Amino acid sequence: MKYLLSCALALSVCVTALADDKKADLDSAGFKFTDVKIVKTTSVKDQNKSGTCWCFAGTSHFEDEIIKASGDSLDLSEMFTVRYCYLEKAIRYVRMYGSTAFSPGGSILDVPYVWEKYGAIPEEVYNGLGYGEEKHNHGELHAVLSAYMRSVEANPNKKLTTAWKKGLEGILDAYFGEIPETFTYKGKTYTPKSYAKSLGLVSDNYIAVSSFTHHPYYKPFVLEVADNWLWGQYQNVPMEELKAIVDNAIENGYSVVWAADVSEGGFKWKNGLAVLPKGKDQGDMNATELARWVKLSDKERQDAKYKIDGPVEEVEVTQELRQEMFDRLETTDDHGMVIVGTAVDQEGNKYYKVKNSWDTNQIYDGYFYVSEPYFLAKTLSVLVNKNAIPASIAKKMK
Repeated sequence: MKYLLSCALALSVCVTALADDKKADLDSAGFKFTDVKIVKTTSVKDQNKSGTCWCFAGTSHFEDEIIKASGDSLDLSEMFTVRYCYLEKAIRYVRMYGSTAFSPGGSILDVPYVWEKYGAIPEEVYNGLGYGEEKHNHGELHAVLSAYMRSVEANPNKKLTTAWKKGLEGILDAYFGEIPETFTYKGKTYTPKSYAKSLGLVSDNYIAVSSFTHHPYYKPFVLEVADNWLWGQYQNVPMEELKAIVDNAIENGYSVVWAADVSEGGFKWKNGLAVLPKGKDQGDMNATELARWVKLSDKERQDAKYKIDGPVEEVEVTQELRQEMFDRLETTDDHGMVIVGTAVDQEGNKYYKVKNSWDTNQIYDGYFYVSEPYFLAKTLSVLVNKNAIPASIAKKMK
């Protein structure tokens, strides 16, 4: 009897220990993510107080492309690109009589555009911090630029002077620093264009892809978001093919620039995840639950919906639902990031691993996990190397 009791006690301790080990494996939000496929990528950067996520994402993607092609891990200047985009946006703003966006934001097409037209520079040559700050802080910069451009666009002389561009470049130089005509890097002298050429990337090899039904599939269209100031064209494919492109890219070692809505309650940056929880169905509640539910305020219901302590049942996303969210402005153009891998949680649900540009001071050191339903519903667009697109889809794109 004592022997049986001892065995039972030992078994109880063992089971408890296993349960504790399993609990210990979970993160603070009740998840255990296991990476499945990870693309080689450069270090996480910090955009800090600047609306330049699009540039950090696009630059990171190009750095990843260089790693894939040559094995070199480089740190390229984001602010080189940001500076030239401000100049180009200003020119368009004046030509359009102030009716286009003049903002810090941008699209996934901006980095390839600047790369092709102006080139690139290493971060150590041009960090864009010429205004007494250790980290990017563009509040004053953008306020000054906006006020200046409003004054120019008002055209008080009834004819623009030949000085306004020089004035704009003076502001850009004061904050970002003057761009060198030539620079020496690792013992060689370059211009920005010759440096970009030496890295072997060709801008035409990168394709922007989206998925909306208000445009025909397999034809390019201009995505109607304010930050698409270039009026750049995107390939349009069904939602499942958009996902297939990303899956194929990661499987073959290509990272993907991801433009998405991060304003959802299920986007939990500090907890390192983004999910799309299914709302409570009152028909499934018992009388006690329903009585409590109807007494809650809208905010309390919202908080309850997005109180996440482990894998949750998520919304089943269809093409129609995705379109409705975009049309009703529930899905908005918020943020640019880089998809660098795939993963699963402890229940086998699939996720994408995403590199952000909000520094490393969170649970996964600057990375987070995005569920497939969140990706399908909240993706605005992606940018990929055209070689990452499955041949069957590329053929339909022509």
